Amino acid sequence: MKKSDPIAIIGGGYAGMAAAMELAAHGQPLEVFEAGPVLGGRARRVEIDGVALDNGQHMAIGAYAELLRLMQLAGVGEAEGFVRTPLELDVQQGSQRVFRLACPRLPAPLHTLAGLLWADGLSWGERTSAIRAMAGAQLRGFQLAQDTTVADWLANHGQSAHLVRCLWEPLTLAALNTPIATASAQVLLNVLRDSLAGKRAASDFLLPATDLSALFPEAAGRYLAERNCTVHTGTMIRQVGRSAQGWQLDRSDRCYSQLILALPPHRLAMLAEHLPALAPACALLDAWTWQPIYTVYLRYPAGTRLPKAMQGMVGSSTQWLFDRGRLCGQDGLLAAVISAEGPHEAWSQAQLAATVTTEIAQAHPQLPAPLWHRVIAEKRATFACVAGLQRPGNATADPALWLAGDYTAGDYPATLEGAVRSGVAAAHACLAAQPPIG
Repeated sequence: MKKSDPIAIIGGGYAGMAAAMELAAHGQPLEVFEAGPVLGGRARRVEIDGVALDNGQHMAIGAYAELLRLMQLAGVGEAEGFVRTPLELDVQQGSQRVFRLACPRLPAPLHTLAGLLWADGLSWGERTSAIRAMAGAQLRGFQLAQDTTVADWLANHGQSAHLVRCLWEPLTLAALNTPIATASAQVLLNVLRDSLAGKRAASDFLLPATDLSALFPEAAGRYLAERNCTVHTGTMIRQVGRSAQGWQLDRSDRCYSQLILALPPHRLAMLAEHLPALAPACALLDAWTWQPIYTVYLRYPAGTRLPKAMQGMVGSSTQWLFDRGRLCGQDGLLAAVISAEGPHEAWSQAQLAATVTTEIAQAHPQLPAPLWHRVIAEKRATFACVAGLQRPGNATADPALWLAGDYTAGDYPATLEGAVRSGVAAAHACLAAQPPIG
């Protein structure tokens, strides 16, 4: 094998396309195989009734440096892909605002301190309690001696029930998609370290201004095409083999020097029978549990607007409400998000949509009735990011087989940035393992 031999990447989501871009940027020939009709994996565009939706409403933060770097490299400027706003958590219960945290445009860490000091809906004691928790974490380098649950970490720092409900629980669900009773405090601290405790702009919210496939994966595909790399969509790889010439795939006549599996973690088992090097990773994954994300899209009459592009909700099934008219130009379209497990999983789509419609009407009684609704349920949207979770690395027992995905070992939970970082790490490992030219 030599460096000119192509590398195969199975999976055209954020991790797979990040790996492909990084390899192509170093002149490495490659092919990407994506089973779905569009790129993006678990963060992709879906079209329903002629409307371009996402299979889940995602967002990013200013700390997502790798995602922003690769988007720029692929020709998608930040202003084209995102609406950037300073961090603002505006939380309602019914029609009443119960909490608001807004970080002003001050140098770090003054922006976080000022935001907590002047947060609406908190007593003075709750404000200072939140500041002490953040300051204590920062003094310890945001590193725990031993991982514990977010709930236990908050209890140890004397956070009130109201503070937990309005600040810490929404942050945890948004970042980790795991209930605070089981969520990893260490992973939450990693996110806080890079956002609220990072540079001022790192805590900004980046709300997608386009669909998730256009945001990065499709632009990455164009970047690859310009470098004579091939991306196959609608191409399910069901069998992988190995010979002296390299890796062989059931949907290709070529041989590949190395193979990156950028599949969802629960799909690795489909290839494990012929890839014994996957056994350790599959053994870890067999013990994992998964968390859902439900997105309820509601179309309202033209001109319907929320006061803000994003709003938090407590005391309801709906946790976050997004105005896609303000964000994506989809006039009158709202997206209600329900993260992690809960009683809503047992409801029919009609029941869930009716409940969400009622909750929105209670929060915004001025809105007219919606014209239609669509529910998208990702039952295995993310792994449960529980305390002490052991995650597989990019490397396997086979020196020419690599894993990429938001589930691999790293500081971040299952996020777009986590996926991109893993893909870049897998690409660098591939490049280091390639024999030199000649």
